[in-house]
Amino acid sequence: MTTSKHPHLIDLNDYPVSWWKEVVDLGEKIKNNPEVYSGACHNKIMATLFYEPSTRTQMSFQTAMLRLGGRLIGFDNPANSSVSKGETLKDTTKIVSNYADILVMRHPVAGAAKAAALSADCPVINAGDSGHLHPTQTLTDLLTLKCEKGRLDHLTIGLCGDLINGRTVHSLIKAMTCFEGNQFILISTPELKLPSYVKDILTASGWEVASLEEVLPELDVLYMTRIQQERFASREAYLAQKDTYILTVKKLKAAKPDMIILHPLPRVDEIEVAVDEDPRAMYFNQARYGMYVRMALIITMLDLNKKDNPTILLRGTTVKGAACKNPNCITCSESYLPKSFLELGNGLLECEYCNERLLLER
Repeated sequence: MTTSKHPHLIDLNDYPVSWWKEVVDLGEKIKNNPEVYSGACHNKIMATLFYEPSTRTQMSFQTAMLRLGGRLIGFDNPANSSVSKGETLKDTTKIVSNYADILVMRHPVAGAAKAAALSADCPVINAGDSGHLHPTQTLTDLLTLKCEKGRLDHLTIGLCGDLINGRTVHSLIKAMTCFEGNQFILISTPELKLPSYVKDILTASGWEVASLEEVLPELDVLYMTRIQQERFASREAYLAQKDTYILTVKKLKAAKPDMIILHPLPRVDEIEVAVDEDPRAMYFNQARYGMYVRMALIITMLDLNKKDNPTILLRGTTVKGAACKNPNCITCSESYLPKSFLELGNGLLECEYCNERLLLER
């Protein structure tokens, strides 16, 4: 077992549901009275290490810290840092965490935020690690649902598009299964289906369909996602999928009057621009909610850091002869990392960084 003396947010499910609710409730209070919190992070510094492009997540974190009275350092292009000279993730994290009170990381490799937390000397927040997890987007989604639907339970949620690479989808499903009565309809092609480690969480509360039109009348929430070109091995593979699901004004006629449409953004062409005028379109409001909930999260993590509250980062063990087979796992590029696995039984292992499963040959 490996622990850190600092609190980290790598996976929302590392914290109890009661903690999520506290962060979301604080986000709602900030939304209603932002001026009360304008000096909450006076003299605090946040480092934003963004190894891949981002608009909403990066700017909302930066704006959140500035609105709280804090200051910023960091980079939004690794080519402009010592990463371009071959510096390891460990060394970058160790150095920058000496300068900052809290560190926010976006990375194109799964498990990178957990790997960073192993060596960081301040709290680390996962702002998205490849197609794996995106816990702060999930907090954004929870605040949006609470404010716009009035509840987090007994919702029928349609998740449409790229479910295999959609880290926002993975995190949202893991979170919403913790609230009573939620059901999930997974709308994707066979090539873009939900990974098994996420699908296992759903049990009887989710089912798969290929047609958006078929299920639209049943939904309380439609969560659209972009077909992510950057996650495909070739442009040809991307083009074969990109126009499969497009939400139009015409299709929306079949939806409930109080259904809401969410999207983590950016969009390409999966939501027709004319849909923006529909009162059910909440994706731009959703982005604003993200700033408020990140303000709440920054306050919460810095407050936790004042207390003796160690975080367990690795619960598993190193298994002789076992190495993660996922080429996009951080353990493949940062070879110094301990290769830690959870044992699921019958020789089945799960990588603690990227959740890829491996059957150990006997």
